[in-house]
Amino acid sequence: MGEIEDAIERADRETFTRQPPKTLQGRINYLLRQLGSAKAVAQEIGVTADSVNRYRRGARKHARTDIAAKIDNAVRQRWQPQVRKRRQKKAATTGGITVETRARIGYTAPVGTTDDGRFRRLTVHLPPAYAQRLFDAHDTGASDQQMRQIIAEGLKDIYFQDSGSRATGLTDIAINDIDYLDLDY
Repeated sequence: MGEIEDAIERADRETFTRQPPKTLQGRINYLLRQLGSAKAVAQEIGVTADSVNRYRRGARKHARTDIAAKIDNAVRQRWQPQVRKRRQKKAATTGGITVETRARIGYTAPVGTTDDGRFRRLTVHLPPAYAQRLFDAHDTGASDQQMRQIIAEGLKDIYFQDSGSRATGLTDIAINDIDYLDLDY
């Protein structure tokens, strides 16, 4: 996963109205309901179907650390999909999305200006249109670079050009060397 996809996943997890199951047995039972069989769960988390059944029965109370992380990740990816979609729909129609990042941001500008990329720490609220484009790209499996470009266009429009009132000669924005990137919606 890329930085943008990770940021979307983290933002989605912050929208949960209830916490996912905490026990190993509860998590395995949830995955069994979602995926339908012990074999499917086993393929998802990288263990045998017998191990999944032992976790389900409670014969094993603790999984190895790497397997426990895979189980936790699989549960969180599937947890409360309707809540996630509702929040994304709200962001895409009325609320917009807030991008907080520290990255090397460069741009193409007219001759005589400084267009070299430099590290900037930005917190910018992007309008719903950019949120819609970002979620659509994410849902269709777009690459991290394509999603970066959507965010870069939003930063250009809102931050650098102030919705068209300044820096009109600014053309392409590039986001590189991302230290961190968080989304909120």
